[in-house]
Amino acid sequence: MLERPIPSSGENIPIVGLGTWQAFDVGPSPADRTNQRETLRRFAEGGGRVVDASPMYGRAERVVGDLAGELGVAGDLFMATKVWTEGRQAGVDQMETSMRLMRARPMDLMQVHNLVDVETHLATIREWKAEGIVRYVGITHYQVRAFHRLEELIRSHDLDFVQLNYSMATPDAERRLLGVAADHGTAVLVNRPYEGGSLFRAVRGRDLPPLAADLGCASWGQFFLKYLLGAPEVTCVIPGTDDPEHVLDNLGAGRGRLPDEAERRRMIEILAG
Repeated sequence: MLERPIPSSGENIPIVGLGTWQAFDVGPSPADRTNQRETLRRFAEGGGRVVDASPMYGRAERVVGDLAGELGVAGDLFMATKVWTEGRQAGVDQMETSMRLMRARPMDLMQVHNLVDVETHLATIREWKAEGIVRYVGITHYQVRAFHRLEELIRSHDLDFVQLNYSMATPDAERRLLGVAADHGTAVLVNRPYEGGSLFRAVRGRDLPPLAADLGCASWGQFFLKYLLGAPEVTCVIPGTDDPEHVLDNLGAGRGRLPDEAERRRMIEILAG
């Protein structure tokens, strides 16, 4: 698995991670969690480390924490979650609960989810970073309309991470945020890399192009991820899944050669058909 450094520290993390929205919001019984357990097992065995959750994702934090403990991989994972509430004390309470549920203290990365009460929570997270309660500070959003505010915060705050939406169908981050993040030493996590599945629908019934083989892509999913990872400013992509086969396929995008700029332009032409 290829790795990239977190600019603020130089710590390396694998370039393909695991998102948990919807996929890990399941019940408490072993039967409820069969797919999630196998997905997390294969993810960790395959060299994955970054697991991203949120209080917004229902029971995902608890499921991740429980399964990581059962599998004995908690110490190997880079745990990331978010604060998603209004007010300082509510944020403190929620973040404490998240660390307990995910069995991660310190939490590797604490992010302000969708910029909710962002200034309040960033102040708390910065204090906690200084105290060793969290290791990295970040912000997130999943819509292009928030890019202006994300840029303002990257420029005005000492942020370790920004999480944003970016895909071959929605490349706005290339023009508006990736360069800013690089200039300010901010790592980039990519959510919605498959554009909610619409990229797969766009290529349904089509064979992989010869360029895919040149890049070592065995699937369209790897093709879509390798395009994003070809941007050197991207630190890690976090596609969500609870399918053990899909997580292995996703991890495959983090191995082998990544496309250069000419190849990335060609990839966009191929997708357009």
